[in-house]
Amino acid sequence: MANQWPGLIEAYRPFLPVSESTPVVTLQEGNTPLIPVPTIAREIGRGVKVFVKYDGLNPTGSFKDRGMTMAISKAKEAGAKAVICASTGNTSASAAAYARRAEMRAFVVIPDGYVALGKLAQALLYGAEVIAIEGNFDDSLKIVRAMAEEYPVTLVNSVNPFRLEGQKTAAFEIVDALGDAPDWLCIPVGNAGNISAYWMGFCQYQQQGKCTHLPRMMGFQAAGSAPLICGEPIGDPQTLATAIRIGNPANWEKAIAVQKASEGEFNPVTDEEILAAYRLLAGSEGIFCEPASAASVAGLLKVKDRVPDNATVACVLTGNGLKDPDCAITHSENEVYAGIKPDLAKVAKVMGF
Repeated sequence: MANQWPGLIEAYRPFLPVSESTPVVTLQEGNTPLIPVPTIAREIGRGVKVFVKYDGLNPTGSFKDRGMTMAISKAKEAGAKAVICASTGNTSASAAAYARRAEMRAFVVIPDGYVALGKLAQALLYGAEVIAIEGNFDDSLKIVRAMAEEYPVTLVNSVNPFRLEGQKTAAFEIVDALGDAPDWLCIPVGNAGNISAYWMGFCQYQQQGKCTHLPRMMGFQAAGSAPLICGEPIGDPQTLATAIRIGNPANWEKAIAVQKASEGEFNPVTDEEILAAYRLLAGSEGIFCEPASAASVAGLLKVKDRVPDNATVACVLTGNGLKDPDCAITHSENEVYAGIKPDLAKVAKVMGF
């Protein structure tokens, strides 16, 4: 056990707002792989190197675990008995798992009918008390913010500053793996907490002399749910990438500040472009991410002609593909050969032999 990864709080304790009295609630999150993706690099050419930060390999299958270990640990330190969040799915799963680990109640408010079944299944089995409302994520967030102000429950959405403190550790891990910061960081943007957290992490590491430069932060939103690009909230956001189906990001101002400071951009990607990248990652690289995650790669390919020669690019994959199996089955272009008799010759014929 001496060499076991201890979880991100212990791994990066000097960089986090914790003390010896903080009760660390962990599932050994973090330490997710930074995987080279040569097929995507070849599509860009010009000596560009591309990696994906596969945070779908966190304990509950998404990057939310990075923030939740911090949020729940600090809530427990403050004596909280219950937590609450609004969610398009991943936050609910993570909050429920870490709250139960901490022996707290977890309440999750979700938009009815707009949460992938894999995520809902997690929240339910972890023991969350799920409240499905008629409305979207933005309506859900309004309710939980009001609940946390009026009742003894701690809000653990990304407006909780401890969430971003935990999520910034992904930037640390990228620098630790590459030996420096990438030239570009491509990331899906929904509620805009993660892009803000990554920038915080890169800046903090540069201040400590652990990287020589800061990346250009390239955020990508689904075209039907792109308020940062439209410049105003969207009342009825639409995209099959449900994890980023958010019309009024809670971290709007932070994200705009990151874009300006890094000389980065926000760009839209269509659902068709997201699906193409989703299939490319799985079919060519063996990496199965949820649809919203593929927005980072879809966006990179959309602006590939503007990537500098010989640049290093990291794309963030926020969630595991098993979060939304229905999408994979519906949008796969591969055929299932059904109704085949258990006969060697017949199976061989289907295989083309």
